[in-house]
Amino acid sequence: MLNAYAVTILIFIFFYGFLGQAWNIVGGYAGQLSAGHAAFVGVGGYTAAMLSIERGLTPWLGMFVGAALAAGLGAVIGYLGFRFGLRGFYFVLLTVAFAELCRILVSNIDALGGALGLYVTFTGNPRQFQFQDQRAYYYVALALMLLATGVAALIERRRFGIYLAAIREDEEACEALGVDTFKYKMLAMLVSSFLTGLGGTFYAFYLFSLQPNTVFGIPLSVEIIIRPIIGGSGTLLGPILGSFILTPLGELSRHYFGQSGLHGAHLIVYGLLLIGVVLFLPQGAYPWLRRLFTRPAA
Repeated sequence: MLNAYAVTILIFIFFYGFLGQAWNIVGGYAGQLSAGHAAFVGVGGYTAAMLSIERGLTPWLGMFVGAALAAGLGAVIGYLGFRFGLRGFYFVLLTVAFAELCRILVSNIDALGGALGLYVTFTGNPRQFQFQDQRAYYYVALALMLLATGVAALIERRRFGIYLAAIREDEEACEALGVDTFKYKMLAMLVSSFLTGLGGTFYAFYLFSLQPNTVFGIPLSVEIIIRPIIGGSGTLLGPILGSFILTPLGELSRHYFGQSGLHGAHLIVYGLLLIGVVLFLPQGAYPWLRRLFTRPAA
């Protein structure tokens, strides 16, 4: 039987594995490096929380409303970025700008709690996405990770996935062959932002609070992005492996450095690990392990 701390670690592993897999659809398979995915978490979380608090709508339904609004935001970002041909650092800056815009707007709207944030009252009612037993969150987070992985697997095995991989490798060549690159990048952005918006509801009703500086902030986007990069972006199991590597490391280093008064030092650990992966495993840990275990015997 796992103790409460181990269950909490596994919940975060599954949850960040889910968010990493959602990002992987547009950032890994399509090669469109979004650094503002926290905005979709925030939109999904705030929408579900406000519908629950103000309208009494169960978050099990509110999460889909929040995901739809997150997909709408993703459509706006995607249209502006892809229609005007923004790539690389320019697309990164566009996504960061929208996340910051959302953070500033929410921070100045009193109905959403303003800068102090929004707090959810714990009732323990499963209808309100709240559970007395931590293991319920464990299963919900696991289901979310499996859902995102299933969606990614379906995309990978179909023409959609082939087109995304081709766009990632050489977009100009795809366009020359008649592939509608704008259409497929938009579809990838919509699927990715919708799934990430679903995760916002879990975030809100697991932590019971939403602060604009946290939920829309760059650090959360980095937490989402770094797992597929470490594990292997553009691969099915890379984001999950990255979460199994980074989440326990992050929690343990946060606990250790927090006791030492070095708050935020776990990000330094992330940075050093990322440098090591870039230098020695540029494709990520999963492709390296796959080559290692499938290497033919001499």
